[in-house]
Amino acid sequence: MSTLTHVEAVIVAGGRATRMGGVDKPTLTVGGRRMLDIAIAAVDGCARITVVGPHRDDLDPHILQIQEAPAGAGPVAALAAADPVADLVVTLAADLPFITPRTVTALLDALNEDAKAEAAFAVDDAGRVQFLLAAWRAPALAERLASLGDDVTNRPMKTLLPARYVAVPVPESGDCDTPAELHTVRTEHTVTGIAADPDRARTMIRESLLPLPSRTVPLAASRRATLSAPLVTAEALPRVPTSAMDGYAVAGDGPWLLRDEIRYAGDGSSLSLRDGEAARIATGAHLPTGATAVVRDEFVRVEDGVVTRLPAAPVRDDARRRGEDWDTGTILAVPGTAVTPAVLSAATSGEITQVQVRGPLRVHIALTGDEIRRTGPLREGQTRDSLGPVLPDFVRWCGADVAGEGHLRDTADGFDALISGTDADAIVIVGATGGGAADQLRGALARAGAHVVVDRVRCKPGGSQVAAVLPDGRAVLGLPGNPVAAVATLLVMLPAVVEGRTGRTPAPAVTAPLANASEVAGDITRLLPARQDRNGRWLCDNAVRTAHLAGLIGRAAIAVVPPGASDGDLVELVTLPR
Repeated sequence: MSTLTHVEAVIVAGGRATRMGGVDKPTLTVGGRRMLDIAIAAVDGCARITVVGPHRDDLDPHILQIQEAPAGAGPVAALAAADPVADLVVTLAADLPFITPRTVTALLDALNEDAKAEAAFAVDDAGRVQFLLAAWRAPALAERLASLGDDVTNRPMKTLLPARYVAVPVPESGDCDTPAELHTVRTEHTVTGIAADPDRARTMIRESLLPLPSRTVPLAASRRATLSAPLVTAEALPRVPTSAMDGYAVAGDGPWLLRDEIRYAGDGSSLSLRDGEAARIATGAHLPTGATAVVRDEFVRVEDGVVTRLPAAPVRDDARRRGEDWDTGTILAVPGTAVTPAVLSAATSGEITQVQVRGPLRVHIALTGDEIRRTGPLREGQTRDSLGPVLPDFVRWCGADVAGEGHLRDTADGFDALISGTDADAIVIVGATGGGAADQLRGALARAGAHVVVDRVRCKPGGSQVAAVLPDGRAVLGLPGNPVAAVATLLVMLPAVVEGRTGRTPAPAVTAPLANASEVAGDITRLLPARQDRNGRWLCDNAVRTAHLAGLIGRAAIAVVPPGASDGDLVELVTLPR
């Protein structure tokens, strides 16, 4: 775009996004693209593009990145930090899902047509002036910023309003400030009837979900949640010097005169050593005052009350010094980390009593179908509910909590009542995802105003699955009705829901060579039970009966076998609960 060679663009991509729950708005996607990327594409060809906000490693090197001070100080502070110098400056936010190069051209043309105008501002469909979406003459913008001096923090953009400007109707000026606005925009971009492969489907699910609000909770209440702030130690470990071995605490060089006292772990009594003295000490006990080292039992000889280091023993200290593992203020885990037993244990060791988290994700489980019966004798045409009693175990294995469960009859309004009747963060529905007479899930989602993210998946089993987002942010995951398909798709897809709603960093896929890949691969991705033989080779079952889970007995994982795989190809292994 040669007309932009004398134009500079400033994209405001910081902000606190308080109405979005504090998420990084520019990274939210609409139509498969981040809103920041949409903004960058709109100003492609400018002499310089500056993005103001937190540093992003994945931006093109030619894009200048600057952070306003303090971070989140508002758009005026962001423009001041950018300090544009070109003849003309285009300013915009990174939350405009509809903006295109046409918008930028329209603003610049309007400014050029009025030689006396200092700026051209966009006007949205409701007649509101969008002061951040604008084209400026650089000297005018610089003069308005300079008039504020250092008082630029959290100032409204209207503060910069020049004496003469033009207003330009711009239909693409609508932004996304709230979850409801984002949901509306995403729904408008929904394309149904197109199946995605499993990996793409998981990405689409993650990107479609807004994270739950961050909250501070007691450490014990954070299991299966996701850190929303760094996990920072409150105390050093060890807090005081301690013995790493059973042996002798010694002061100075040996030999040492042995004291009668013995220092045990947890002993709170006072004990001081003078130079040339030693005392018995147990593993984990804190060192006496004056001790300079610990010598383990096997390195010494004790005779007539004197402790002597053996001639062949190495000279080493078996004490653990304060802060040897970490000091106060050490970051043990970063935001996006799942709160696992290891995280809980490490936090306890660091004297951390409260943590900032999102989640844990609360899931409501619903099995559908008049033919399903959990207890009592089966009637004609009924089948035993062999999945409902164990499905909570699979949900928890995926890193979520079970907030409720139930059985849904095949009634016209059953799904409507389910969707409106639970406040769980996600709803997992088994059955009713096909196109049969009793399969009414998709109709209920449409009536609820849901944004259908994944309409079908190119995999077998599980192709009929559906993933959607309700207007209030809750996720709906619809799984096929037969047990093997339901379990396989749940294990593959529910972790993406957990990651999207809690801001969890996706774990790298576990992969291994599949010895019989050519035997089991099809023309679409297959989800198959996998096991290891005595030689450690991974093998998949080719024929699987899907009406029960007997085929998962003795199997360690569900293998995600891509179409056309050859023997020895790496495949993803989704581990099964043990």
